[in-house]
Amino acid sequence: MQRSRVLLAALAAALVQSANAVPADAHPSHSKAKPVAWTPVASVDLAAFNRDLVAGRPTMDVVIYMPSNFDPAFNKLTLDQLLQGVRAAKEIYGRVGVQINLVAVKTGAVDPRFLAIQANEIPRVPDTEYINMYEGNTRHPSEPTEMALGAFQSMIEPRKDSDRTIYLVGLQDVVMPFLDRSDARNWTVKMVRTGGLSFPSYSYWNTIPREYRGVITIDNLSTPSRARRTIAHEIGHKVMNVSHEYKETSPAHEVFADGGLMLYGSGEDIPSGKVGRWHRERLLMSPYLYRLKADGTKQWNPDYKDGGHYYDPLYGEKVIRFPGTPSMDPNW
Repeated sequence: MQRSRVLLAALAAALVQSANAVPADAHPSHSKAKPVAWTPVASVDLAAFNRDLVAGRPTMDVVIYMPSNFDPAFNKLTLDQLLQGVRAAKEIYGRVGVQINLVAVKTGAVDPRFLAIQANEIPRVPDTEYINMYEGNTRHPSEPTEMALGAFQSMIEPRKDSDRTIYLVGLQDVVMPFLDRSDARNWTVKMVRTGGLSFPSYSYWNTIPREYRGVITIDNLSTPSRARRTIAHEIGHKVMNVSHEYKETSPAHEVFADGGLMLYGSGEDIPSGKVGRWHRERLLMSPYLYRLKADGTKQWNPDYKDGGHYYDPLYGEKVIRFPGTPSMDPNW
């Protein structure tokens, strides 16, 4: 017995020594990723792209980051498609008096680990019928993964007003886990492969660092409908700070219908007034918008007052107080 104890102690000591001998960087943290060495795309004429901008009109700044090292089999996204999507967004937002200023278009080799990322941690508490989706998001906001934060840390360059800039980041896959009802009183975890993901503050309330709050990932613009609407739609999540909703349609993870820009469909409408769920008004109040003054400085809209949840005091009465949606058997 004594000999067995001695052997066990020796084995334990050897295991501890072996573990301590593992190099510190053998399993590097995502937060330690090296910054991407971005370079401007010389073929993009920013002055020509922005020649229609008018000083004094509401404007948002947009930066494009396009990896140069996509896997050879990936064919869902090109730089030309990204630029076409921004042009379509300029047209769509221009109808309601909002401009897009393309600040930079850059390319570079991204850490291959970040070509595909999981956006958020698996949610812990599902939505129920007792409160609406936005209230639920405020109580239990989405939490970005260490992987996502490491990717953003490596990709987003420090710059003035970075927390008010929209960053369109091309990636191969961004997957988002969510909870979906499976029967009368049970939920199941689902993982959706996104074509674009906006990391909106109504969902990521106070969980995403300020310097990364303007990030939008884009992964698939390979069809005409995606090429036309995806970027404008994802920007809408950011600057209107609303989910998939339109007029009488309350928000949900996925709503397929035509009409509004914020639905899954072919619509491009940004409605106004209470009947339009204040989309246009919320857009014009967005902290991502500014007006260029005569002296060349930017006069930014006021920032969020409480982190940017849907009911942030910034919006005043420009919110909808709607009930939770019964999705479960009431007799469970």
